[in-house]
Amino acid sequence: MEPGAVLTVSATIGLAFVGYLATYLNGLRLAQRQARLTRVNLQLSELYGPLFALMETNGRVYDTFAEKYARPDGRDPFRHEIPPTEQELAEWRLWATTVFIPNIQAMRDVVVGKADLLIEEEMPPVLLQLCAHVAGYEVTAARWEEARYEEHLSLIAFPGRELKQYTREQFIRLKGEQAKLLGRRGVLRRRGG
Repeated sequence: MEPGAVLTVSATIGLAFVGYLATYLNGLRLAQRQARLTRVNLQLSELYGPLFALMETNGRVYDTFAEKYARPDGRDPFRHEIPPTEQELAEWRLWATTVFIPNIQAMRDVVVGKADLLIEEEMPPVLLQLCAHVAGYEVTAARWEEARYEEHLSLIAFPGRELKQYTREQFIRLKGEQAKLLGRRGVLRRRGG
């Protein structure tokens, strides 16, 4: 074979190999990107989206309760130096058993059932506090079923402010990553989300 022909064949083989390698690497990159997009979509649809929606709903309903049953100075009966009346306590039990406890139980169930989708490597303390708060309220609600009304709140504080901040930040973070993976970088900012 002539030296020019060997060079042509070598160049052709080299270019084919480079083309194959580029195709392989591009395919690998696209597969990794698709896998990441799939995980982000699951995190949003099964964990952070439901948790964010439940938290926002709970906050709005609580604000409605606090406004409806506010004392003349504007504070709700549980944030007041004068203890709640029997009527206020009865209303609280109704709202708690109908809305608040089922809502926080749903939050806890999402966290426990979808913990594999957490962004963090370990369970965030705010989510552990939520789970403990729910357990405390379940004890209180069980007492109410026995007509024992000495307690009206969970024995463990609700991490409201921290949980609201956590769910909002993680939801927005994942929506931003989702938009980036889909090639829509400015979509969230333009829509105000």
